[in-house]
Amino acid sequence: MKNEACSRQHEGHPAVAVMQPYLFPYIGYWQLISAVDVFVVYDNIKYTKKGWINRNRMLVNRSDAVFSVPLARGSDFLDIRDRELAGDHDPRKLLGRFEAAYARAPQFAATFPLVERVLRQPERNLFGFLHGSIVETCRHLGLAARILVSSEVAGADHGLRGSERVLSLCRALGARRYVNAIGGTALYAKEDFAASGVSLQFVRSRPFEYPQFGGDFVPWLSIVDVLMFNPLAQVQECIDAGYDLV
Repeated sequence: MKNEACSRQHEGHPAVAVMQPYLFPYIGYWQLISAVDVFVVYDNIKYTKKGWINRNRMLVNRSDAVFSVPLARGSDFLDIRDRELAGDHDPRKLLGRFEAAYARAPQFAATFPLVERVLRQPERNLFGFLHGSIVETCRHLGLAARILVSSEVAGADHGLRGSERVLSLCRALGARRYVNAIGGTALYAKEDFAASGVSLQFVRSRPFEYPQFGGDFVPWLSIVDVLMFNPLAQVQECIDAGYDLV
């Protein structure tokens, strides 16, 4: 059951979050989706090489290791929606890595089909691929927020940047509450949002530690790691209630 204190619309106005798309992001990303009614995914924002858009971390031999989907060559100034997966990308290679890493995990049989559905998508456009992965993972996790694409939000000024861009999206959607990941505390000020009639809150994840093949716990890995070691109902409970709004 979705956290009522987080999801309840204020007088018919939705709670909104806006984020870049990522490949199988950590549990806090899904807690953010759980905390809102409308989740807007940026497609018309610059792709950043050093970010986590098309890569994340998994557990390999009790240590963290990066996994990624390769991209075709492209200008550093292209938006996410203008990037493509590499022509020689073969999902079987990455699926093989996941299988080798997690075949002995207690929830492998329940989780690996999700990984297969995401990685075997025929979509070659980067944003389309990531958007599909978010929608598919939300379905697996039972998350009910509406997923919107930023460039398709009518009435928003897509030429703005930073908090002004976010506020423009909030106004276009009729939002009175905006929720961001905890890392945004250095980027956004509650006073700036309040001046526009929008309350600002941040999702702060509580520690969620679980056994990982008997080694020292490696935190903040991909949601795939969480799902491989924990029953789906337990993961859903953590996503729904394992965070604080500050």
